[in-house]
This record gives sequence, C-alpha cells and structure tokens, in this order.
Amino acid sequence: MTDLSLFDPNAVSNPNNNIFGLPFTKEDAKLIILPVPWEVTVSRHEGTARAPEHIFRSSLLVELFDPTLKDKWRKGYYMPSPDKKILLKSDYLRKEAELYINYITDGGVLLENKFMCKTIKEINAGSLMLNNWVYENTNDLFAQDKLVGILGGDLSTSLGYYKALAGKHGGFGILQIDAHCSMRKAYEGFMYSHASAMYNALEEISDINKIVQVGIRDFCEAEWDYIANSNGRVTTYLDVSIKNRIAEGESWKSIVDEIVSFLPDKVVLSYDIDGLDPKLCPNTSTPVYGGFEAAQIFYLCNSVLKSGRKIIGFNLNEIGISTNEWDEKVGARVLFDLCNLLMTSNE
Repeated sequence: MTDLSLFDPNAVSNPNNNIFGLPFTKEDAKLIILPVPWEVTVSRHEGTARAPEHIFRSSLLVELFDPTLKDKWRKGYYMPSPDKKILLKSDYLRKEAELYINYITDGGVLLENKFMCKTIKEINAGSLMLNNWVYENTNDLFAQDKLVGILGGDLSTSLGYYKALAGKHGGFGILQIDAHCSMRKAYEGFMYSHASAMYNALEEISDINKIVQVGIRDFCEAEWDYIANSNGRVTTYLDVSIKNRIAEGESWKSIVDEIVSFLPDKVVLSYDIDGLDPKLCPNTSTPVYGGFEAAQIFYLCNSVLKSGRKIIGFNLNEIGISTNEWDEKVGARVLFDLCNLLMTSNE
C-alpha cells in the first residue's frame, strides 16, 4: 500500500509522481486511466492522439480538494505512459487516411484507384487491431481488480473498452455527452470511424441496453433515422431542445432528472469534450457552437451517482492540444471529476 503519511495534498505537485501529482504505483492504485493515443479517422483538427501526455502535465495543476466528492483520490489513481507503438501506428495510418479523405473529397472513386483500395483496407485492419488492444488491456486490468477509465484519442477508442465492460458486467447503458450522434455507418468508408463509434457499439454489443445522448447538435439524416428505428434503444436530447426548454422556464434539474430516468442500473459515462461549449475546447477535432458549461455536465453525471445507479466506467475523448494548454487544463479537470465519480460509485 502507498504510504500517504508524508504526502501533502496542499503542496505543489511533484512532477516525479503520477497523474494529478499522486504518489501511487500501478500496483497500489485502485483506478487505472488507460491512455489510447489514436486519431486515425478524425475529420478535421489533429492532436487528440497526443492529448494523454499533455493532460498528464496539466493534471499537476489540478487541486485535489473536492468538497463534493472528497478525498476519493486516496484510493489511488494511476495512468501509465501512452503506448508508443500505438501512437506510431496512429501517426502512420493518419497520414494514409488524409490522402484517402482528400481523394474522395475531390470526387475520386474508390474502386477506380487500387492504391486507395489498399489504403482503406489497411486503415480498417489497423482500427480492428486497436479495438482488440483496448479490449485485451482493459480485461487485463479487470483481472487485477482495477477500475478502468479510458482517455483518448478519438471516440473510436471506446469500442474495445465497452466490449470488456460487457464481459464483466453484462447489460449496461451509456450516457453520451457529445455534439455529434456518432452513429454513421462506416463513415467515409472507415469501418471504425470516430463518427461511427456509437453505431458500432450498438451493432456489435448486445449488452448495451440503452444510449442516452445529451447535447447533440450536429448529425445527418441517416443517423436521425437510425435513432428513430432503434426501438427505444437510443434516446437523444438535442442541444437546441434543451436550451429551448430552459428558455421557457424549465430547470436544468428537472431536465436532468428526466435524462437520468432513461438510464438502466449500470451506466458508462461517455464524455466527448466537444459536448461542451467550444470556448472550453476550441481545439477539439470537430467543434460545434452551442454546448454546455462543464459544471452543468458534472451536475448531470453526479445526478446519475445520486440516483443510486452504478457508474461502471468512463471514456473521455476528443481533447485537442493547444499552445496555451487551455484544452488540456479543461480536460484534466474533467478527468479528475470522472475519476472521483467512478471511485465513489464503486466504494
């Protein structure tokens, strides 16, 4: 066990310690944050593959005192270094994906270009490899009796994690904070696109009983039709609808209570940072105007906890990197909140 008798949580963080300046080892920590440095299919801005290492540095500025969920960190949070082989694979396939995206954007026909056919096949194979890597690493941590959260990387990094959670917990629901539905089928030809993350989760994991989406404000007609035909498996709260209800006098509490009522007993928090107002995440891959304050989303997630539902995991994705480290600072604070919520729900 880690001896905390000489650790001062009020002091400046020791950079030689781990995430949030905490002195835990992987063996002693109860909660492991698995970094997944992957961004092969991102649509616009790059950077999220390198978010884990930047968030690690910014986490040293996060104050450990949280009067709402006090001292949960004492059970131990730990984040291993991002896997360099995964990052290198992401970098290589990202360049291939850019060539392919530019080709089809310019009107190129896939079947008329053998090189592009090979490229899309290689990217899909790499994404499948990544899914298996996340699944195996998560299961390995579960076998060590650890709680596990995922830090991306883009949203596609969550699929293997959800499969591992299904194997451990059986049926569960997902509370998806996001600007996008992420329910396109094989977007741009990528079987495991970040824009297809929730579609793939529903299609491949029957144990996902429910997805409740909050803050959606950018989606296509095919996604809307898919949701409408999901037999109630998906409930979507559009950003504009929420804002209209608040403007007409409803409280955020009443809307939150309604959102939580749709969730089953076991819940995963899927937090795409672009669900927030872009002022909090200007360098995310695909920012969309609108969104929430971070405090509003914490209130929502904490309401899941207060409802008696069990939070079994979280994934935090699409955090960009910036010269002033603003995105990373916001991401580090959100990560700390998610860790505290997961730990509290599993005490």
